[in-house]
Amino acid sequence: MTDLLKFNILEILRGLSNRDFSTTELVETYLQQINKTKKLNMYLEISSERALKIAKESDCNYKNKSNRFLEGVPIGVKDMFCTKNIKTTASSKILDNFIPTYESTVTNNLWKEGAIQLGKLSCDEFAMGSSNETAFKGNVINPWNWEDKRSPGGSSGGSAAAVAAKAALSSIGTDTGGSIRQPAAFCGVVGLKPTYGRCSRWGIIAFASSLDQAGPLTRTVSDAAIMLKAMAGHDPKDSTSSTKEVPNYEDFIGKSIKGLKIGIPEEYEGSGVSEEIIKSKEKVVEFLEKNGAEVIKVSLPLTKYALPVYYIVAPAEASSNLSRYDGVRYGLRKECNSLDEMYEKTRDLGFGDEVKRRIIIGTYVLSSGYYDAYYLKAQKVRRLIKNEFDAVFKKVDFLLTPTTPSTSFKLGSTQDLLTMYLNDVFTVPASLAGIPGISIPVGLDNQGLPIGVQILARPFDEGGLFKIGNVIEDCVNFDFTPQGL
Repeated sequence: MTDLLKFNILEILRGLSNRDFSTTELVETYLQQINKTKKLNMYLEISSERALKIAKESDCNYKNKSNRFLEGVPIGVKDMFCTKNIKTTASSKILDNFIPTYESTVTNNLWKEGAIQLGKLSCDEFAMGSSNETAFKGNVINPWNWEDKRSPGGSSGGSAAAVAAKAALSSIGTDTGGSIRQPAAFCGVVGLKPTYGRCSRWGIIAFASSLDQAGPLTRTVSDAAIMLKAMAGHDPKDSTSSTKEVPNYEDFIGKSIKGLKIGIPEEYEGSGVSEEIIKSKEKVVEFLEKNGAEVIKVSLPLTKYALPVYYIVAPAEASSNLSRYDGVRYGLRKECNSLDEMYEKTRDLGFGDEVKRRIIIGTYVLSSGYYDAYYLKAQKVRRLIKNEFDAVFKKVDFLLTPTTPSTSFKLGSTQDLLTMYLNDVFTVPASLAGIPGISIPVGLDNQGLPIGVQILARPFDEGGLFKIGNVIEDCVNFDFTPQGL
């Protein structure tokens, strides 16, 4: 029997169209794999009956030749996306009984194109974290060297791990400061953060509204292009949604990169980056030059301020967004003798330590006497960081950096919060500037753990990322998979 788990989206769509196998067989295969990989703790909710019912409808569509763009593609959904009549918790106890009566725009776009939801994937609580260790229902385990119990990254750790473990053909996540790209690098998959505004935020549980952006996690660059085509588009329900036309991203796959200028920021090669990651990036530089690209050293001196700015702006927005979880309208409620006591105890019981920490920090920097000293200055520096990217993109077409300073670490090994926050040092600047970035797996370190490189582009040049990403992918030929699952 054909191993359906080995195919990417493009191959699956071709096989379904040719009737080599049915959507029902495909979905059953993935549900079996989800069950087989339960020890990795990736899925919070599994939509077996619903998925099989839709699979039968999908089979009818193929039989009647009325199949849609993503007809029959089984995907996993990060638990930050509201899904109608399916529990959505943001991996938090405070939303443990929340079942939305509406569908997020991004997921609705996917379902309209024929994709099938396998279930909801674990993440760091309210997307706050870089290791998936803040999830209310326990850690997700990275499929690579899984017996070592390593982090899948965060916050979209469940989404990245599910694709790596072949428990989803593709998945979707959210990226606030690197929450798609960093776990993609840790799990050896492709992770794309689109330009801010490229995908609607409506129906996504908010962390930091000026930073959050939905994106796909896939096995290949071409799969990411297919997914983004279905996900993206203007949404009148989201005032930050772009009205720019969504191109056919598949057209960029296989295009030449001859003559393109690739910048290498010197600030992304500092101390703390593992030698193996630097060597892998240098190997990618060689591939790019062999394919006709010109590689240029550039400087982004404000990079060193990106993390401090992020950890002022993001908690400030989080403290505002999370004020709605008060035990009154929905979610957890701790019954008490007074309203103030109910607020206090509900939030104390419902939120984890990291979420509480960021709410406190955010409330502090927004408070009287500190707003000008912290938040306002951080926003000014954020604008300078954006201006710096704009200036460097007048000299080069793309930027190449490591995605992370290290490969996946063991769960529970990082006790120092500052060390954990520094894991996003290479992904946060692009989030602050709102530009697109993609992480591509390029090899394994001496422990057999994936290494990722990051490509950054001008706003709304996701097509360019797919073009250069596809060249890198073809050159490195990353065909490794986690063993022993």
